[in-house]
Order: sequence, then C-alpha cells, then structure tokens
Amino acid sequence: MNDGKKIGFWTCTALVVGNVIGIGIFLLPASLAPYGYNALIGWSITLLGCLTLARVFSHLAHALPNAEGPYGYIRSTLGEMPAYMALWAYWVSLWLTNAALATGVVGYITVVFPALNVIQPALFALGLLWSLVIINLFGVRTGGGVQIVTTALKLLPMLAIALLGGWVLLTSPASYVAHPPATPVTLHDVMAASTIALFAMLGIESASVPAARVENPGRTIPRATMTGTVLTAVIYIIVSTVPLLLIRQAELAEASAPFSLLMERFGSVGSGRWLALFVVISGLGALNGWTLLVGELTRTMAVNGVLPAAFARTNRRDAPAVALLVTGALASLMVWMSYSKSLVSAFTFITRVVTAANLPLYLCCALALAMLWRRGAARRAVLPVAILGALYVVFAFVGIGHEPLVLGLGLIAAGLPLYAFMRLRRRKAAQLAKA
Repeated sequence: MNDGKKIGFWTCTALVVGNVIGIGIFLLPASLAPYGYNALIGWSITLLGCLTLARVFSHLAHALPNAEGPYGYIRSTLGEMPAYMALWAYWVSLWLTNAALATGVVGYITVVFPALNVIQPALFALGLLWSLVIINLFGVRTGGGVQIVTTALKLLPMLAIALLGGWVLLTSPASYVAHPPATPVTLHDVMAASTIALFAMLGIESASVPAARVENPGRTIPRATMTGTVLTAVIYIIVSTVPLLLIRQAELAEASAPFSLLMERFGSVGSGRWLALFVVISGLGALNGWTLLVGELTRTMAVNGVLPAAFARTNRRDAPAVALLVTGALASLMVWMSYSKSLVSAFTFITRVVTAANLPLYLCCALALAMLWRRGAARRAVLPVAILGALYVVFAFVGIGHEPLVLGLGLIAAGLPLYAFMRLRRRKAAQLAKA
C-alpha cells in the first residue's frame, strides 16, 4: 500500500481513545452508583487489567510488526483455529457495537434537537450508520481524520467535568464527604462493578486491528496503544469519581444523564443540554472508529482465507468496500431488531454479548505473547505481562456471569460451520492447483 494512504501515531491514538470513549461513559456513573465504593475498587482492578492488556498488544505489535493485527498475532503463535474463533466473536461484536451506537446516538440527538423527532427513529439510526460507512469508503485516512476531530471534541466535556470537580474541591471540599455511599464493600459487588467498567474500556486494541494500514506498525502501534489507554484510564477515574462523591447515591443511580445533573447542580444552569451535544459527537466518533475497524478486520480475515475472498476487495481509494457494505448491512439488521422491542432491553443485551465476545480475543493475545516468550521471540520481561493479562481475563470471565459467558461461547460455535466450509474450500483449491 502507498504510505500516503497509511495512518500514523495520532490517528491510532485517536482510534484507541475515540473507540473506548463512546456513549457508555456518559451513563456509567449511574450504572455504578448502586455499588458505592465497590465501584471505585472495581474501576481500579479494571484499569490495571486493561493497562496490562494494553502492554500485551504493545509487545505483540513490536514483536510481530508484519502480522496484520490480532488475527496474525494469534495465528502465528496458537494456530489458525484459535485465531478464527477469537476473531470471529470479536468481528460479530464490532457490528453489534455499531448497531448499539447508532440507536444510542439517535436517543441523544433528539434531545439536543427536538425538531428531529419527526424522523422515524429506526430510519434516523440507519441514516447515521450509513453516513459513517460512506465516509470510510473514501479510505482509511479520511476515516482517521474524522476520528481525530471527533476525539478532540469528545474530550471537552470530560475536561469540563474534571475542572468542575477541581473547582468544587477548592471552594467547597465538604461537598465530597457530605453524603458518602452507604453500600458495604463486598467481593461480589467489586467483581460486578469491575465487569460493568470493563465494557466501558473495550477498544484498547483498536490501534492494532488495522496494523496493515499503519506507518511503522512495530513502533507506532505500541506507542499509540499505551498513550491512548493511559489517557483514557485517567479520564475515566476522574469523571467516575466526581459524580459518585458529589451526588447522593440513590439520586445518582436514578439519573438518566448523570453528567448533565452534575453540571446543572454545581455548574451553570443550561449547561446540561450542551453536554448532551457532546454525547452525540462522542457517539458518532465511536461509530466512525468501529466502522473503520470492522472494515479492516473483515478484509484481514478474508485475505487469510477464513471469510469469503470477495470481502477483501478494495475500491480505488484502497478502502475495503465490500467488507464495509456487508458489515453495514449486518449492523442495519440489528438496528431494525433493536427497534422491534424495548430499546433499553436491546442495548443491554447487545452490551452483554459484546463484552463476552471480546474476552476470547484478549485471552488468546495474552497466551500468544506467552508463546512468543517460550519460543525466544520476545524479551524475558514479557512473561509477567502475559500471565497477568491472562489472569485478568479469567477474572473477567468469572465476574461476567453465566449467561453472557454462554452467549459468547454460542457466538463462537455459530461461526464454526463457516470455518469448516472455508477450510474445505481452500483444501479443494489446493488439490486442484497440484493436479
């Protein structure tokens, strides 16, 4: 590929930050409020776990710069079938995420611009979804440029929350201890809160997925992965702690827009509506980033022969056109299904499946790093990182509960017939080539 069509450090960092910070963070304080201080402990565990996983992806990118991302990392160390199973579940989770983001953005944008309520919600969501598909059809640099802009904009409300929290601490420090959360600290609640927080951190691997499109991937991906993850971790700790300590626990748990509530109470009147505008920008930025990734991942899997070869076709701008159109259609189907029942129920279901579907990828990448160490292809210091990463994923598997785990395993099983078909097809093609 022409280097002029590749993406660099800032775009990769924006992919990590922009994909991790979507819509979920704006509801997360309310979701975690019932857990009280368990939420802060759970956040600490999740952030340490995710920083460890970020190191896993960084080491893999440095050791295997030409592997074309997670699929290549796992395939070259654990084999084709583990790579396919992990990436199949992850691939499905990407277009499920796009469906959830599209429907979520519509809910917020109609609050900011009430006149848009005249548009049928499902059609509105589909319009947003396909607008981002079209943008990414113009090439990875175009999609990457949009990602940088939307990521910069979405950080503004995070900065506003942090500044507000600092101002209250300086002017009225007693507000932070006026009504502490009453929920007792228990291991069960810590694990539950940690699992909720994990969904908000999904996306730390974003810089490594389009590895074939990255300038100097062995250097760029590790730097972008760690920079994006650390930045996001700092932001999340601050914006989750401030509302938890400043707003009564019961009130925060019932808040439909916790950041808006915080700004209205401790900031200026009317600031909450402006915050909702940035939620829309954040959601659209995440939708753009995940659209870019699902197109690149689909192309990579097709190039490696585990998805139909047609999915690898690119247009004149070197964008994976067929992959983008197919995954856009799949996400559109999920959008229609979401509007056929309760939106909240559909969103909750999708997020649980998405979280379960990401864990096999994280576990396999941690094991891949351990395998590289065993082969002597990675520095000795990577083994503790690989072990801690794998242990954290096991912890997350336990904390996520029985139902999401079964759903995730079912998702993997659903992809096995396609794997068997594609493998048989490749074998027949090889036999014909020898004849």
